[in-house]
Order: sequence, then C-alpha cells, then structure tokens
Amino acid sequence: MLRARRRRSSGTVVDFDGRRLSLARRLRRLQRTTLAAKTSVTAAAVTQFERGTARPTNVVVAEFALALGVPADFFRQGRPIEPVPASGAHFRSLRATPAIAREQALAFAEIALAVVDVLEQYVDLPSVTDIVEPIDGEPTPDQLVTTAANTRKRLGVEPGPVPHVVRLLEAHGIVVLRLPPDVDPRVDAFSTEAGHRPLVLLSPAKDDRARSRFDAAHELGHLVMHQDVEPGSKIIETQAHQFASEFLAPTPELEPDLPRKVDWDALLQAKTKWGLSLAALVYRAHSIGLWTEHAYRRANQHLAAQGYPEQGPLGPPESPYLLGAATTLLSEAGTTLEHLATASRLTLDQITEIVAAGSETKPRLRLTVTP
Repeated sequence: MLRARRRRSSGTVVDFDGRRLSLARRLRRLQRTTLAAKTSVTAAAVTQFERGTARPTNVVVAEFALALGVPADFFRQGRPIEPVPASGAHFRSLRATPAIAREQALAFAEIALAVVDVLEQYVDLPSVTDIVEPIDGEPTPDQLVTTAANTRKRLGVEPGPVPHVVRLLEAHGIVVLRLPPDVDPRVDAFSTEAGHRPLVLLSPAKDDRARSRFDAAHELGHLVMHQDVEPGSKIIETQAHQFASEFLAPTPELEPDLPRKVDWDALLQAKTKWGLSLAALVYRAHSIGLWTEHAYRRANQHLAAQGYPEQGPLGPPESPYLLGAATTLLSEAGTTLEHLATASRLTLDQITEIVAAGSETKPRLRLTVTP
C-alpha cells in the first residue's frame, strides 16, 4: 500500500509512449512477467502501459529505465516508431525460432526503421525501385526463372554474376543491416515491408561471402513475390531459394561453367566466378540435369565429410554501406549522431548500433609483440 501511494504521489507521465516500453522490453528479450518482477508493478499493468490504456508514474518510469537500461526520457513520445508484426516478416526458420528471439529481432527492425526515418529528414536516400511481381498459387519452375530474370532487368543487372548483391539492394532503396550478435542465431536472415522502406536483415553468424550473397538474394525474392503471402511455410521458402539461385546465376549462363561429372577443380572455378557455394553449385548441376542422382549423392557426401567452411573461401561476407555513408555525409555537414538521437528521442547507443549494422565492416589488424 505504501509503495502504491508513493507511486501515485510522484505524478503520471502524460506523454508516455507505450510502444517504446514494448520496444525496450523486447530488445532485452524480457517477458512482461520478468519485467514486472524487476519493478513494483504487475505484468497486467505492464500490458496496460504498452497498449496505452494506462499511464505509469514517474517512479515507475524510472524503474523501467533502470530495468531496461535506457534513460527515462526514452519512454516519452518522440518520432513515431512503426510496428513490424511477425505476420509481416519472412523469417527463414519460423518454427525453429523461439518467439522471444523473433520479438527481439522485430524490435531491432523497428528501431532500424525509426533511425532510417530520422536520417531521411536530413539526407536523400536512394528511392525505392518497384520490384514487386506477386505470384499466384504455386508457380512453375519456369515462372520463377522468368520472375528472377525480370528482377535482374528491373535492377539493371548485366549478364553474368551480380558483383555485389547487398550494394545492389541498397542502390535501389532497400535498407540492409546485419543483426546484432546478441540476437539468437536461429533467427537467421529475414525481411519485411511493414515500414516505409523494405528492410533486409542478415545473420552475423554466417562469416562467408557466398552464404551472405545467397541470403540477400533469398530475401529479395520474398520482397518481389510474397508481399501478401503468409510467411513461414516451406513452400514460399523453397520459392525464395529457387528465385535466389536463378537471380544470382541464370541457368543458361551458369550451365557452361558446370562440369558434366563431379570435378572439384571446375566447381571451385565456378564458385569463384559466380560467388555461389559449392553446395549450391552441386545442387544446380543436379537440378539442371547434368548429374545423375548417384553423382549428386556422392558429391554431397564429400562436402559433408569436408565439413564447414567449404573449400575455396571467397572472403568476408558482403557488408551494407548505405547508413554508414549517410551518417558520414551528415557528419561532414555538422550533423552528428547525437543530433539524430535528440531529434528522434532514441538513445545514442541505439542510433550507433543501427548505423554500425548498416556500415561496411573492416578487418581488424592485430599485432602481437614477441618477447
């Protein structure tokens, strides 16, 4: 009773934003019951605050700030934060991903859209190219080939390998980010069009150029074909895989580079040229009809025995560039990340994390001194 009276006497926060409480809680991977246990309110009260049906007092807001590691001002109304519902995001392994991990990843996407929104108040980012080509029912393999070819034309891709998939998406207005390391690796890559710009989020766990390229092309497939399709089914994931394969290496162009029997030297040459993994090339050689079932199984057994990483590494994953370049441009004009944090009422740490996730990674030089 005494604690409740103290809370009431501290005054209600009239400009409290419940969405920001939900955002901060999900970023910390906390259930409402867990957050309530760290404060003096109930889980039911947390729900009411998040939904906007009740407002907390200053004391309770201070408790939330301490429990969630953000300043109390973060919970006050600022620039609107667009929700990204699970139904509007294509997760690669929906059933294998814990709900709390998905919620953390979606919260990160919401913060990212808010950062992009405030950035666009200061700098013009590339306009979004119309790439949408919805599919009806279950398309035939030939239809998926045509869709991939049409997408290459819309994005201005010349014949041959795509030089840099991530930069291509960014050049056409799609924001690409790496998920932060603390997100459950089972989340994998995902994409969404729930906000004002298409957003692709790549897994930081895949330290491989071929896999990062394929993931980016896979998510592009969802953005092209699956705008109004319920996410998560194996059918649409298979369609996105087939799209990615054809987008990265159209069959008529790839086929001359594939050996007619298992030849690892030839496959390594094709891997270097097309930026595809050996596993993907083995699959294509079989699906095109160049290899027998026996040759396909034997090649996969060899790859399994070799383990990961594959032979013939192509270098580090493709990195985003857009947000890092935009903030560098702003910095040169006198607008700092602190200005962006003030304008959006996001924390400086949040702004910094999103910009880093959308910036080119550089190898670190480590020096050791031998005694």
